[in-house]
Amino acid sequence: MKALLIKNATLISPDLRIDGASILVEDGKIAAIYSGNDPIPEADIVYDAEGKYVLPGFIDIHTHGAAGADVTDESPDAIYTVAKAKLAEGCTSFAPTTLTLPEETLAKSMEYVAEYAKTSEYSTAIGVHLEGPYINPSCLGAQNPAYVRSPDIDEVMRLNSVFKVTQVSFAAEVEGGSEFADACIEKGIVPSCGHSKATYAEFAAANKRGLRHLTHFCNQMTPLHHRDIGLVGAGFLHDDVMIEMICDKIHLCPEMIRLAFAKKPLNKIALITDSMRASHLPDGPSSLGGLDVIVKDGQARLASNGALAGSVLKMNMALKNVVEVTGLPIERVVRTTAHNQAEELGLGDVLGKLEPGYQADIVVLDKDSFDVERVYIKGVCKKCNC
Repeated sequence: MKALLIKNATLISPDLRIDGASILVEDGKIAAIYSGNDPIPEADIVYDAEGKYVLPGFIDIHTHGAAGADVTDESPDAIYTVAKAKLAEGCTSFAPTTLTLPEETLAKSMEYVAEYAKTSEYSTAIGVHLEGPYINPSCLGAQNPAYVRSPDIDEVMRLNSVFKVTQVSFAAEVEGGSEFADACIEKGIVPSCGHSKATYAEFAAANKRGLRHLTHFCNQMTPLHHRDIGLVGAGFLHDDVMIEMICDKIHLCPEMIRLAFAKKPLNKIALITDSMRASHLPDGPSSLGGLDVIVKDGQARLASNGALAGSVLKMNMALKNVVEVTGLPIERVVRTTAHNQAEELGLGDVLGKLEPGYQADIVVLDKDSFDVERVYIKGVCKKCNC
C-alpha cells in the first residue's frame, strides 16, 4: 500500500492542536505525526492541506437516511446511497439506524447492510442502531405506533445474527425495561433510553442495570421538572451517562447546547445527526417510516401533526454549530464527533484520534465554512481514490 503524507495541516484531535503539522500514513494507519519544525519524510502520495483543519473522521451513531434513501427502504441500493452521503459530510463510520417496524422488515434491512459491509465502498457501517420498536406509545415522535412492542432480547439477538447490533433505543419504564438493559449489556450492546416517559426513579432502576446512554437528548423524553427531574435531569446529573445531541439549533436551542457543553463531561456527549432521507436534498415533501414529512426551512416535520421527524443535519455542520454556539476550541469539541462514540463501542484504541497507531480515518475541513474537502478511510482518499 502506498505511503501517504498530509502536510501543512492544522491537526485537530481530542485536546490536541498542531499548526503546520504533517501526518504520515502507512498500511492504513497513522505512522507518525510531525510538528511544523520537524523534517518530514518522503511519501508516495503527498497532499498539501494548505492549513485546513485535519480531524479524525466523524462517526454518526444515529442516522436513518440521506439523499432520498432510508436505511429501511426495501432496496439493497438504499444503504449505498446513505453511506455515500454520510461520507460526503465527513463520516468515515456510521451506524445505520432503523425505525419501529416489523421484525421481518428490520431483518431484510440488516441483510442489505450486511451485504454492503462486505466492501463498505463509502462510509464504514460499524453496526446497526435499533431505534425502537420497544418505545413508549406516548412518545412516538415520528415512529409508527402500529409496530410498537415490548422489549425482546431474543428478537434483538435474531437481528444481531444478521448483522451486528451496536445500540438499542428503548423506553426504560416499559415492563421489563430494566431487565432488558441488563440483557443488552450482557450481549455487548449499548442500551439507550429514548422515546420515553420514564420518571427519574424508573431511569435510576435501569441505570443500576447498566443503562448509560440517552437517545437524542431532550427530544421525546421526560423534561426537567423541580419535583421529578426526569430523563433530562438524569442526563445532567449522571456523569457516567452519554447523551446524544442533535445540534441543528432546532432540536436543541443554542442555549441548551451551551448548557449541556458547560455541565456535562465532554467525554459523555455524542454528536449525532438523526438524519432522514431528506438530508442532502432541497426542502419539500418526504417521508419517514411510512409517515408523510414536510421539510421547510431546514426542518423536517410530520405532515399530520408538525412533530419533528428526524433532521436534515450533516455532521460537519453539527460540529460547526457547536464551535460557534459554545465558543469552545475545536480541539475540545472534536472528541464529541468520533472518539466518544468509538470508546463506547469498544473502538477507542482504533478510531477517533489522530495519533500513531490509529486507523487513518481522516476528514479535511475548510476552516471557515467547515465544508468537507477530503475524506480518507484507512489512508485512502475516498474523493479521488488516491
